[in-house]
Amino acid sequence: MLDMSRFPAVQFPSGGEPGPAGPSPRGKSRSTPAPRLLAAALAGALLGVGGFVALGANSAHAGANAVLSATAPITAVPQNPAAYTGGIGQASAVATQVEPAIVDINTVFRSASGSGTAAGTGIILTANGEILTNNHVVEGATSITIDIPGHSGSYPAQVLGVDPTADVALIQVAGVSGLPTATLAGSATLRTDQSVVAVGNAGGVGGTPSVSQGSIVALGQSITATGDGTPEQLTDLIQSNATIAPGDSGGALVNSAGQVVGMITAGQTNSRGGATNVGFAIPISDALTVVNQVRAGQGSSTVILGQVGYLGITVTDLNPTVAAQLGLSGSSGALVMGVTGGSPADQAGIARYSVIDSVAGGPIASTSDLGNALHAYRPGDQVQVTWTDQVSASHTAMITLTTGPAL
Repeated sequence: MLDMSRFPAVQFPSGGEPGPAGPSPRGKSRSTPAPRLLAAALAGALLGVGGFVALGANSAHAGANAVLSATAPITAVPQNPAAYTGGIGQASAVATQVEPAIVDINTVFRSASGSGTAAGTGIILTANGEILTNNHVVEGATSITIDIPGHSGSYPAQVLGVDPTADVALIQVAGVSGLPTATLAGSATLRTDQSVVAVGNAGGVGGTPSVSQGSIVALGQSITATGDGTPEQLTDLIQSNATIAPGDSGGALVNSAGQVVGMITAGQTNSRGGATNVGFAIPISDALTVVNQVRAGQGSSTVILGQVGYLGITVTDLNPTVAAQLGLSGSSGALVMGVTGGSPADQAGIARYSVIDSVAGGPIASTSDLGNALHAYRPGDQVQVTWTDQVSASHTAMITLTTGPAL
């Protein structure tokens, strides 16, 4: 299994990159290049410290009663036989067939460790503005806006649902209709050495999509995607040698017949802003499995629908070594590394280096446990939270969750 990391292209404030040395947002530099996820963080403070995770889901989520417009699943067509014959004469000619359905996604983030803006790419699936992108493009966003080819200005969007384990998100643009949609081709008939074109928002600069040409190097690849949160295992990926860069996340991997066969998600690079020709994409067939589950309103242990409640903390897994360093009595749980001012957690008195022990009476042994527990709650819900502070005093409070980008 390859060790990969997600990455945005990043610009930090004039004061330089804040925080201790460590992984950059959704990625880190290594002596051996490591593939990174390809959202593009454009400005603002560091969005997180490596190893920490802001728990919860996007404040830009649609409400629990959001209308998922599905009356029938979105399906992919078979690959056009022309996709197998020869190479691609002009990448730009192929890209022209899909560019009207490629959008720029711009997000604003806020967490206990800072705030900033970021950019990625999306693929229009329906004429009324349902857009496919990566979960890591919109994760933690307090707002999402979309730039659509041929439309002036930006349009607000909401997240309909996400599957973080698959790195897939479905978002909905407001106030649009009659949009052009991408032609999606099933992944089962993909072949190595097949010519492809990558279309996205390289560098997060917006405007005319970036285009690069290459071929499929391998199929069924598995990677470990690391970033500012817990490493994630992604499987069944398409590897190509088309050049991609930060900001291309959520973009389209297109065959020579102009059909979208994959969604760009990660690339191997040694620098936060570097381009790479070792890229990975989620097969469209796999992405559509998540999309159709979201559209049908079928949540699961991995698929999160609508808006979840916001607690306002950034956490990491507690282990015996960290517990000893901080003088904590426990050796496992969700260790609070930051608390957003004015958040429900702050108002309840949860402080840095507290350990979340239970939610609604259920034990919390890790950040994953905490995320799973809070995903069941909506803004306005009350939930009982028990935590131990740094001097080993135990506290329990009924906390009313609100709307926000993290747990």
